Amino acid sequence: MSSHFDIIIIGAGAAGLMCGATAGERGKSVLIIDHANKPAEKIRISGGGRCNFTNIYCNPKNFISENEHFAKSALSRYSPEDFIQLVKKYNIDFHEKTKGQLFCDGRSQQIIDMLISECDNYNNEIRLSTEVNGIEKFNNCYAVTTPNQTLTADKVVIACGGPSIPKMGASSFGYKIAKNFGLNVINPEPALVPLTFTDSLKEPLKTLAGVSAGSRVENENISFDEALLFTHRGLSGPAILQISSYWTAGSHININLAPETDILKELKLARETSPRQSPKVWLSQYLPSRLAEYITSYIKQIRLADMNDKALINLALMVNKWHVKPAGTEGFRTAEVTKGGVDTKELSSKTMEAKNVPGLYFIGEVVDVTGHLGGHNFQWAWASGYVCGKEI
Repeated sequence: MSSHFDIIIIGAGAAGLMCGATAGERGKSVLIIDHANKPAEKIRISGGGRCNFTNIYCNPKNFISENEHFAKSALSRYSPEDFIQLVKKYNIDFHEKTKGQLFCDGRSQQIIDMLISECDNYNNEIRLSTEVNGIEKFNNCYAVTTPNQTLTADKVVIACGGPSIPKMGASSFGYKIAKNFGLNVINPEPALVPLTFTDSLKEPLKTLAGVSAGSRVENENISFDEALLFTHRGLSGPAILQISSYWTAGSHININLAPETDILKELKLARETSPRQSPKVWLSQYLPSRLAEYITSYIKQIRLADMNDKALINLALMVNKWHVKPAGTEGFRTAEVTKGGVDTKELSSKTMEAKNVPGLYFIGEVVDVTGHLGGHNFQWAWASGYVCGKEI
């Protein structure tokens, strides 16, 4: 086996494979190393096993970063349509599920196989089950140490992601390398992650575990109109995962369980037109029955006619403006991605190269660029991997 390459990529995930194929197409000799025994595990499990591989509406506003402009260059140079054309080239059938989210009709393994084929087409070498013990720079060359040998390369790309979903082998290795070379790292936090309740809230709400409802979830900066899901520990579902990326410990979120309905207005009308109807039955036309039952369980009046204006207001607030202070998040264990990472001030937005460490590149999730739910993080992986592969 060769021990010197033009490029060594650490991480055989979405960004790493895209970078390898793109650089290989330019005639570069590429080695991709990963400690896992299978490539691209996050692709495999994404989208319920069908891989939400991009979003047709993806744009820089769908990303969080200390530098909101950093992702613009890469996203403009490699668009969702570019990746769609690659998918079509391999005759992979797909569909739009909602809000521009594209999923495979079949299994996510099709996307992995496609990327591996692209790497094979350009003679990339992929070594799995290979730990990297360290990376050092000597003059204009990098030495990558593994348990069995020391490999060398002109350029090294760090594409090993963040610590989200550690059961798949995710770690903070990329941040360690960045710090070793003097790069700043924005504090990594779980993102796209379920929120947990305090014990005082968890106990009365445990009967709602498994209930899903449409919602508008917001804080002082942003709102998301998507479904939420009650769990045994707190709240999950698309709306909650989205807001979690903007939530800070100790802060509140507001939840509207009927965002298209002015519940107070409709309650007052119903009290006049259907006075004998119970609050629970009336509310069940807007909410799942178990949720309606929970919200109305404290109401002593058995008919709408018996409820005064104050009682109607209190009920409406519970539906249209539920003020919740989460206890925390479920952490990296269940987080889909990591917020934070290698400081974009340290990198060129056009090449992904470290400004002060020539020949060292960072792409994908390891960088401080975090996408919204719905295929945006994969589009960042494709785009950052592509521009790096083109420029390296």
